[in-house]
Amino acid sequence: MTSKKAKRVGILTAGGDAPGLNSAIRGFGKTAIGEYGMELVGFRDGMRGLATNNTIPLDGSALSGILTIGGTILGTSRDKVHRMSIDGEVRDMIPTIVENYEKNELDALVCLGGGGTAKNANRLAKAGLNVIHLPKTIDNDIVETDDSFGFSTALEIATEAIDRLHSTAHSHHRIILAEIMGHRAGWLALGSGIAGGADIVLLPEIPYTIESIAETVRARQRRGSSFSVVAVAEGARNVEEAAEIAAAEALLRAAKTDEQVSAAKKHKATIEDSHRDSTFRIARELEAATGLESRVSILGYVQRGGTPNAHDRLLGTRLGTKGAELVAHGQFGVMVASRGEGTEAVPLDRVAGKVKYVPLDHPWIEAARRVGTGLGG
Repeated sequence: MTSKKAKRVGILTAGGDAPGLNSAIRGFGKTAIGEYGMELVGFRDGMRGLATNNTIPLDGSALSGILTIGGTILGTSRDKVHRMSIDGEVRDMIPTIVENYEKNELDALVCLGGGGTAKNANRLAKAGLNVIHLPKTIDNDIVETDDSFGFSTALEIATEAIDRLHSTAHSHHRIILAEIMGHRAGWLALGSGIAGGADIVLLPEIPYTIESIAETVRARQRRGSSFSVVAVAEGARNVEEAAEIAAAEALLRAAKTDEQVSAAKKHKATIEDSHRDSTFRIARELEAATGLESRVSILGYVQRGGTPNAHDRLLGTRLGTKGAELVAHGQFGVMVASRGEGTEAVPLDRVAGKVKYVPLDHPWIEAARRVGTGLGG
């Protein structure tokens, strides 16, 4: 969709924080102001700031010095535009957001975020707003883009953690399980597991059995290795759990009425809740199966915090500057995708509601298997 050239542009960051957000804000802002003479309005705390009209002016001085800073200077939230809790009441805030867009005399809105943000951006585009999406996620699970800023830094952090866990596992003759972020897709666990030399990597895409994991550990024992390091994506599930979740998702897809959809969502949430702390359960079961002490290290939010690495600074800058160009030329309703060393404007309809899973024939999977990494299944 094309439209008139933009002069006054809103910008926000939504979803989980990630290294590189400020790099992208800076890349977009410096290009928009310096090259195209635009005026920027920042919205605090994601879509909530857009709904409550919580703004901050963004000029050259506000953008100065933020390239290397982690997190986001604008703040963030995980609110859904069509189902937002305001004063204890869940409301559709899209009409209010449209009003605030017009009240601020915006010509365009730039949304930096992951899969949930892509869905929100698409809803706002369908409501008539001129929207651009810049892809951010440490999970690398956004479709139609080669890369997303945040992933590379998180990959380095997780890899370093696995590196450090090796020495403790070796010294104490233990199994150490490193729980790594990734509810739906296992890119981060797989990449850091390979780079960190984990002996076993468990992914959401490959349901595991305890016996398969234990046999990998026992094979290492037979070769004289009295320890093992396991990289576990937080969304990894055993065969039985994966079947339960698949059945719940099928039930949700088959739901026709609002009541059926609500019931199916609650059913799925109940199943997923029952699988919390599964990494600790894996540790207990492996200890019983192998006779080796097992310990869990949950990396948690440390994976998404801190200074972005060079790759994410470069990627955020690259996508941000291209976003400013698209806005200047009136191209909206798209995500700015990374494509090789270049970029591509991808319609939001092709992105929203989709997940980039690790393909079972992906070169990373093949490489893991060829170096002897166990995948649990």
